[in-house]
Amino acid sequence: MAHPPGITLYVIFTSMLAGAGGLVYGYDLVAAGGISAMEDFLQKFFPNVYKSRHAFHQGNYCRYDNQVFQLFSSSLYIAALLTSFVAGSLTRKLGHRSSMRTAGALFIAGTILGTFAHNLPTLIIGRLLLGCGLGFSNQAIPLYISEIAPARYRGTLNMFFGLSIGLGIFAGNLVSYLASSVRPRGWRITQAMTSFPAFTITLAGFVLADTPTFLIRTNKHEQALRVLRKLRGHNDVMVEFEDLLKATEIAEQVEAQNSYRALFRKRNAPQFMMAILFPLFQQFSGNDAIVFYGPFLFRAAGLGERASLYSTLFTGISVLVGSVISIFAVDKAGRKTLLLLSTLIMLFCMVAAGTIFAVGIKGTVTRLSGAASGFELAIVCLYLASFSASWGPLAWIIPSEILPQDIRSAGQSVTVFTSMLFKFVIAQTFLSMLCSFKFATFFFFAAWLFLMAIFALLFVPETKAIPIDEMVDRVWRTHWFWRYFVTPQKDGGSKLASVEMKPSFDPPIPAPITVHPGGT
Repeated sequence: MAHPPGITLYVIFTSMLAGAGGLVYGYDLVAAGGISAMEDFLQKFFPNVYKSRHAFHQGNYCRYDNQVFQLFSSSLYIAALLTSFVAGSLTRKLGHRSSMRTAGALFIAGTILGTFAHNLPTLIIGRLLLGCGLGFSNQAIPLYISEIAPARYRGTLNMFFGLSIGLGIFAGNLVSYLASSVRPRGWRITQAMTSFPAFTITLAGFVLADTPTFLIRTNKHEQALRVLRKLRGHNDVMVEFEDLLKATEIAEQVEAQNSYRALFRKRNAPQFMMAILFPLFQQFSGNDAIVFYGPFLFRAAGLGERASLYSTLFTGISVLVGSVISIFAVDKAGRKTLLLLSTLIMLFCMVAAGTIFAVGIKGTVTRLSGAASGFELAIVCLYLASFSASWGPLAWIIPSEILPQDIRSAGQSVTVFTSMLFKFVIAQTFLSMLCSFKFATFFFFAAWLFLMAIFALLFVPETKAIPIDEMVDRVWRTHWFWRYFVTPQKDGGSKLASVEMKPSFDPPIPAPITVHPGGT
């Protein structure tokens, strides 16, 4: 008798350790903003920005409008997007653990350079190395967890990655606040603390086992069976294992070098568009602008250096709360419900924040009132909690769980590339946008959130508890729009729709195939 799908302590531990790679991602998201708000750092590396910061004629919105200064934050993401496709090839050939170890080494090297930098080029090179590490870790981790998790708990286990990002954001804000009082080397402390999450992902790369999917692909069938039994907590896994063997055999018909070309086939259009649109909308929601440059937004509201950094502690807690909510809600409420509800809340918050700035800062008024500042902080916290419960983790989870096995690494590379490309755009332009548009910047992001709500309502299918191999039949072929891109399933056809069956393939694959890559 087959065991019902369940969850074991081992798969929880494995998902938590792999997901901990999100710590360095979250930490780096906010550390640059915290460091850039410290006067000692500005005096050493960006003296022009330091002078502009204290120039009254610049106004609240334009004191940090400097392209080189913004490059300090954005360089992280340009490196990550350039690395993403290399990371995809490495993950497919050598496994997720190799990508994790590579990421850890790059994180450690970037941390050392950034901590001991005495000139701007060395500082930027350190950021570039950290970005290369992000390209590897964000490519490997969501795929790894999706391949080892039971379908019923795939969303919950993948949320450990999102939770780790939230923990990293909170830690980055806390360290920046505490380090700001250690002068003149507080910024070096903030940089150096990146080493702790960097060691975590390095440890994961050495301790974790490869996924059953990867082990079968490399002809290590006995080891794959042992890992699958350990993940499921029982020996009755032969049906799942045999289905996984069949899925891998079919997927291997498409050569690795053709996997990127396969992304552009009509039948893969739904997955390909999701791999692009989710990270695009994630960035243009406005979250990264707030996370990257939170201290500068609070400075624009008239708060001082310490008060601005102190306010980011509350935003960090909000991110953490949202991440915890997502763990309990994603496999109960479902992905679509979380996206819709959170997007509407975020839209309200963005309009409210823009209205507060429009009404509160104008003419000779350069500081929000105490009540307005408190309301602004509450609005920002609600926004960040909503994002962290929805678009933050789901923009990584949904693409990773809908991609067929033969294009999974290539598709995840596209997701990472798109995410990092638009992170770079936002990081490089937000302070200039704030200077030019002023309070209208918030309404710009509100317009994007309106589009995101329509996208979530009409085009995002529900993938809760659906095994990866059944996505085509149960998701795409039944969707009102995407079904026109997926060819109808013929009798005797394979559910792995991204692979064309060759007439000479013998024996024929029976229908329907129930494939469980890595137990999902």
